[in-house]
Amino acid sequence: MSTADTALFEAERPALTALCYRMLGERAGAEDAVQDTWLRWERADHDAIENPRAWLRRTATRIAIDALRSARARRETYPGPWLPEPLVESESLGIEERFALAQECELALLWAMERLSETERAAFILREAFDAGYDEISAATGKSEAACRQLVSRAHTRLQESGPRFDASPDEVSSLLQRFMSAAAAQDHETALSLFSPGAIAYSDGGKKARAALRPLNGAAEIVQVLFAVTEKSAKMAETTPWTLELGHANGTPAIMRRVNGQVDFVITLAPGADGRIAWLYIMRNPDKLPT
Repeated sequence: MSTADTALFEAERPALTALCYRMLGERAGAEDAVQDTWLRWERADHDAIENPRAWLRRTATRIAIDALRSARARRETYPGPWLPEPLVESESLGIEERFALAQECELALLWAMERLSETERAAFILREAFDAGYDEISAATGKSEAACRQLVSRAHTRLQESGPRFDASPDEVSSLLQRFMSAAAAQDHETALSLFSPGAIAYSDGGKKARAALRPLNGAAEIVQVLFAVTEKSAKMAETTPWTLELGHANGTPAIMRRVNGQVDFVITLAPGADGRIAWLYIMRNPDKLPT
């Protein structure tokens, strides 16, 4: 394989990583899919490939579809809610260059895409994130162009029904997040309850390696009750085990991290609903998915 072919692949690696991360919601899974794409590129007859970039994207999509099917089978036995792995950035944490494009996909959207079939997800991502034509989507999914149009349309409908908004500004998210954390620290139930939409839902992922709720918390009352109890325990823990909070971003969205003995212990972020209140709360506690 020529140096030019290698350089072309490396130039496309960030985009391929972003594509596979959007499909899988996992860093390691995305990197494995990109590596498999590289192996196929290495063996391919490059002279017979008219559009190398489209070929790479099509190949990566097919690999990611198969990987997602396998991942979903494994996740059926996952202890508690499975949440996508965050890409965290702060004053003390940076994002690797290969994931720079991937972090543009917010966690609420990654979570919502779990309700899509593998093919729906691929069609939606190719169309909306990469502006792919329906001819390319057809080649990647093995569906007709008309069927791909239906896949994308159906994906839009299902995502809009998920609850959280995907167009919230960083300032809106940051304000809600800090107001909720302040209310929790002050044990101000009334203020905290007023910040949540009636149908709000909170997810925490501990992966059976850290304490987390084993089911989603539904409604403002339950969310506030449980999280206030956790906050109270955290305050008591600080008497013997100091911890600090750090502002940052998770997939480009404002987030708050807690560090215990220098290690990130959790990441919290959220997404508002149509009423401007918190509709979706994300809490990552699984150490395998947290930055080190």
